[in-house]
Amino acid sequence: MGADNQQETLDSSWVVGFTDAEGCFYVGINKMPKMSLGWQVLPEFRIVQHERDEELLKQIRDFFGFGDVRKNHGNRKDFRVRGLDNLEQVVEFFEDHQLRTKKQHDFEMFSQVIDMMRHGKHLERNGLDQIAEIVSGMNEQTTPTYLKDSSETVRQATSDRG
Repeated sequence: MGADNQQETLDSSWVVGFTDAEGCFYVGINKMPKMSLGWQVLPEFRIVQHERDEELLKQIRDFFGFGDVRKNHGNRKDFRVRGLDNLEQVVEFFEDHQLRTKKQHDFEMFSQVIDMMRHGKHLERNGLDQIAEIVSGMNEQTTPTYLKDSSETVRQATSDRG
């Protein structure tokens, strides 16, 4: 890296501010027939930028010490963190360095989901229902597909296959 690079080493305050502006705490709940309940909970922390800022995304990855920088869509790249162990470290970081925008609310719900998953709640029908309710309040999302399918519908579809 050259001396003209203003962000050679990122600090915590900068990462928090950038996340407030550009970051996303996301929890997908996807149909996955091979899973015991037929659904997979997939949380991720993500920052998307134009491909010209790929180097910045790599610096954010290096700051955290994990995650991937990859093609997102079109001319965009993203820094993405998945996996409970790494996501728990992300949660710990943002607990110690609080966000200042409404994203703090999304983070708090995201943190709840990560904690529930750590305790295996996503593998129980009741826990999955609770996670879906939490997720429906994040990122101004629409109702997850999981909630649109009533629990009865999901159970019926499962028994029809058997």
